Amino acid sequence: MSASKKKTVELFYDVVSPYTWFAFEVLCRYQHRWNMNLHLKPVFLGGIMKGADNQPPAMVPNRGLYMRKELKLLAKYFQVPLIEPANTAEMMFVKGTLKTQRFITAVDMMDSTKTEELSRQMWHRNWSRDEDITEPESLKQAGKRAGLSDAQITRGLEDMQSSKVKDRLKQFTDEALNHGAFGSPTIIAHTSNSPVMLFGSDRFPILAQVLGEKWEGPIPGGCKL
Repeated sequence: MSASKKKTVELFYDVVSPYTWFAFEVLCRYQHRWNMNLHLKPVFLGGIMKGADNQPPAMVPNRGLYMRKELKLLAKYFQVPLIEPANTAEMMFVKGTLKTQRFITAVDMMDSTKTEELSRQMWHRNWSRDEDITEPESLKQAGKRAGLSDAQITRGLEDMQSSKVKDRLKQFTDEALNHGAFGSPTIIAHTSNSPVMLFGSDRFPILAQVLGEKWEGPIPGGCKL
């Protein structure tokens, strides 16, 4: 690893996105392997889509059919235990993840060391075990699996209703939009020059190039899954 100053890499993400799960896990696997500081920034994808005047890719019929097949291939490639929910549309567009992202934001503001595992547990719930991620009991269960104390979970559930948490989620969503984001995952690499924005879970060879690092595939040597 280079002895030079670590570069900052930001991941703007919403756990509603399966492709973002792949990107999230790869960045977490590389965060101590590459010379970078990884900043996880939860956003509300609905706000980004609206702000960028974008629409969900699955709304294009042929693309939606393709994505269902592609996700199975990508899950195997990235070694992520993704299994499509029984009713993906309800999970994504009816229930949504606004409450989920607010809870993650509340916990991040309280104890950022829990953000990574809490986010991971949310993906396990909605994109692996087909479980709810919006009801208070669901958030509690995810929090417990992520190692939060009962007191932290209670505070997180309270704080997620506060203006400070709602404002933080909006702040990160607006930050992403200001960088030019139009979806999730949005990755911002801060180098000595201007920030570089990359979108999607298939840009890691380019990210490695930007950071001056070596891309070793989705599971770098010695990485424990």
